[in-house]
Amino acid sequence: MGLRIAMLGTRGVPATFGGIEHHVEEIGSRLAQRGHEVTVYAQRGYVSEVLDPGAEEYRGMRVVQLDPLPGRGVEAFTHAAAATAVALRERQEVLHYHAVGPGLFTPFARAAWDTVIVQTIHGLDADRAKWGWAPRQALRLGTWLSARVPHRTITVSQALDDEYRVRYGRTCVAIPNGINTRPHREPKLITEKHGLHGGDYLLFVGRLVPEKRPDLLIETFARVTDDELKLVVVGGSGDTDEYVDQLHTMAARDRRVIMPGYTYGPELDEMFSNARLFVQPSDLEGLPLTLLEAVGAGCNVVASDIPPHLEIVPEDQPGGRLFAHGDTDAMFDAITRGLADRSVDSDLPDTIRATYTWTNCVDALEEVYYESAAIATRGRRGRPAGIDSVPVGSASVSSAAVGSAAVSAAWPPPSPSA
Repeated sequence: MGLRIAMLGTRGVPATFGGIEHHVEEIGSRLAQRGHEVTVYAQRGYVSEVLDPGAEEYRGMRVVQLDPLPGRGVEAFTHAAAATAVALRERQEVLHYHAVGPGLFTPFARAAWDTVIVQTIHGLDADRAKWGWAPRQALRLGTWLSARVPHRTITVSQALDDEYRVRYGRTCVAIPNGINTRPHREPKLITEKHGLHGGDYLLFVGRLVPEKRPDLLIETFARVTDDELKLVVVGGSGDTDEYVDQLHTMAARDRRVIMPGYTYGPELDEMFSNARLFVQPSDLEGLPLTLLEAVGAGCNVVASDIPPHLEIVPEDQPGGRLFAHGDTDAMFDAITRGLADRSVDSDLPDTIRATYTWTNCVDALEEVYYESAAIATRGRRGRPAGIDSVPVGSASVSSAAVGSAAVSAAWPPPSPSA
């Protein structure tokens, strides 16, 4: 039996920049293919460049365009509030929140009689360096709520699951992202626009925010003596305009550094296809799609040794070099070794492509939805909800009527007047 599922906390679909937006597009479209009614509450300003103002559907998903108040932090906050209100008014059965901040509204949604709350944590947002004191406190509250309010809390990596268990005693469900295999493209657009010919550049792709450490990468690259080798830093501001200005100042000191801004489609495919190395220097991540895609595409990679990266590249090896995060000397050494890995025979790309699939992701997500529906129904009927007491996939879950066939008899639950 299909569910009515609301996706909240995303800027919208189609996805352009933003890992959460790409995540929602991939899972939402697949859920729709499986017969669920998926609604994505989008920010009109985000989707206006790629979606007609009156468009109400994309890849099988219903798209509701909302107009949040503009402003750093304010836009996301007011959008989450409006999306929650509309989703409750439309009596969506599952409200699926993405990220920490939008989850500030989960207590209001949880109070609704017939609503199931699921929240996916894509990263520890309160730890991001861009936030001032007040937003940081709000995000800390949101993180605390995310461990207590939803019927199920999902993390995109085992590292985040471990963090929630240690910090809050909350057992989450780790459901990693999938990847789409990028098509291999010969260097044409990147040659015309940036003078890149293939094999002659290092590549970074992501939002230009302090915790991803593109500044450290630019600083380290200055020590590379190959005058023909370039560094391409793809991405734009994530409410970090001052920091991006600092990066441009650093890049201006080295003619080999190219900063093309946000890049999409065939041009980005070409960049992944022809990079000499993909470098991920982050201090903080959830489970980065860009690193997954780079490894899946067969790129040689260099990555910092934070736990989410180690789930993708478990050890230093040819084709997957690791360094101590925040250490420029260690990064320089890893880049040097990575540049020497001209041709390697590694099974890492095949492992990544087989493990991180959107089909696996959506299979696990459907199970969480139905399990959460069963838990919510039992709780409304006066029995203990036991949110953390029933692990996904266990025999006790199956006997508790988890799964579409078993839950359909009890879902949706009776209305308050019944």
